[in-house]
Amino acid sequence: MRDVRRSLCAATGAIALLAGALAVPAIAGAETTAVAGGTTEYLVLVKDGADQAQALAAVQAAGGSVVKENANLGTITVRAADSGFVTRLSKSPAIDGAARARPIGKLPQARPSVVEQEHLSAGAKGKGVAGKKAAKNKTADPLDAQLWGLKMIRADLAHAKHPGKKAVKVGVLDSGIDARNPDIAPNFDWNLSRNFAADLPEIDGPCEFRGCVDPVGWDDSGHGTHVAGTIGAALNGLGVSGVAPNVTLVEIRGGQDSGYVFLGPVLEALTYAGDVGLDVVNMSFYIDPWLYNCTNNPADSPEAQAEQRATIKAVKRALNYAHGKGVTLVGSLGNNHEDLGKPRDDISSPDFGDVPPYTRPIDNATCVDLPVEGPNVIGVSALGPSAKKADYSNYGVEQTDVAAPGGWFRDYFGTADHRVNENLILSTYPVNTLQADGLVDAAGAITPDGVAGGVQKQCAPGVTDYTKCGYYNWLQGTSMASPHATGVAALIVSEYGKKGPRNSFGMAPTKVRSILLDSAQERACPTPPLQTYVNEGRTPEFDALCEGSRKFNGFYGHGIIDAYAAVTRY
Repeated sequence: MRDVRRSLCAATGAIALLAGALAVPAIAGAETTAVAGGTTEYLVLVKDGADQAQALAAVQAAGGSVVKENANLGTITVRAADSGFVTRLSKSPAIDGAARARPIGKLPQARPSVVEQEHLSAGAKGKGVAGKKAAKNKTADPLDAQLWGLKMIRADLAHAKHPGKKAVKVGVLDSGIDARNPDIAPNFDWNLSRNFAADLPEIDGPCEFRGCVDPVGWDDSGHGTHVAGTIGAALNGLGVSGVAPNVTLVEIRGGQDSGYVFLGPVLEALTYAGDVGLDVVNMSFYIDPWLYNCTNNPADSPEAQAEQRATIKAVKRALNYAHGKGVTLVGSLGNNHEDLGKPRDDISSPDFGDVPPYTRPIDNATCVDLPVEGPNVIGVSALGPSAKKADYSNYGVEQTDVAAPGGWFRDYFGTADHRVNENLILSTYPVNTLQADGLVDAAGAITPDGVAGGVQKQCAPGVTDYTKCGYYNWLQGTSMASPHATGVAALIVSEYGKKGPRNSFGMAPTKVRSILLDSAQERACPTPPLQTYVNEGRTPEFDALCEGSRKFNGFYGHGIIDAYAAVTRY
């Protein structure tokens, strides 16, 4: 499927995921055929205190057909015509705005990003790092010797103190999770996991499953499985171990196979996370089609302005709702090599629909990158193995809370370790995705291209069915940094959380955040503070100025996350 490849936290406009805000196991109205009211799906915000019947009447009068309602957020999902609906609906005093929730029948505008798999297009070669020595260590798995990220944040030491509790539930708001992987299976929660994002053939390719809805435990992108493995791959003598290898992983899928993320499913996923009591949620994406949502950008049409205002309000509602229900929210800062407090012009939006991308000046005071710049989200920047800020990583004193290993292919310039696979992050990956990419053949064997890309395979003794083996792949990005921080947050809840009503277990997100930030390893700005990446082959556009003190700055925030300090210091 995946005719169009986009990385979930991509520089060109991407990503990610969502899941069901309503605690139901199916996607209402997810079919891609036209229904009465039109072929575009909108998310309508009802004003606080407004009469619901009046709001529904306004939707009908504007030409919309109701698909479903989310009473917790005060939203209505509606099918309507491609254009004019938002303007017509805005005249109602019961409506606080509307925005496209899930465009249907439209082709993407932006090119795929190659940030996360740069090593494949660059013809990288590995160092041949062996992982067998780690197998003798009871707190390490065979491939853990290649996980420099675990060592940087001292998660390898934290495992001996606290590998996490099964009672702690971590939501992966992403492209799905391949639950067949033997490193994922022991920690995967089939009962709570949901997929609320139907495949869209026009961007994802032909549907593999009935109704265009992939089953829970399946991932055609690979992004969500990679994220999940970093958070909580089991410590089981096989493959890799995650930062919190004993916590429970919950798939709350809302992203397309191709990597797009749409507003409606994101809101539903966050609502669902709060309703079912998830402790931490990882969000490695931004919401399409806008790289930045602005309240009144003069470059945008009146209708586009109205949609973005509605998007900002809706995402704030959802983030506050999940936070209020006890969910710690962690997000990636993005791969656009940009100071989010001083953003450049946006040239990639909108990345979906009839209108091609155009240049949009971005005003930091009125434009936001969602969800990471929304309320209650812990923003994470990405580091290479040398602990330098990766060239692609966004940063900024307003947005960076902590830094974490995200991988950097071009790290260690001038040494033998420059441009090698092992500078990226190794984690779990679906075999079906590797086969679609030509990195694994039909019989489950790693191809020459897969060997060059560093793909690895681990099977338990006696296992001959390749679909029951573990496959592992290298990626880089702030999408890989965020799950490291999510894993530490899960360890914090495991160590300091308490039982609540009805035998629940959890911890206030404000306390989780406080410990995560306070336990981070402080790191000063580089000298000189203007970091250039010219040696690494980048243009001056990538130059990054680190502002702030050792205690807090735009590259590292409060510091590099430290799993061991987090579970032992308090």
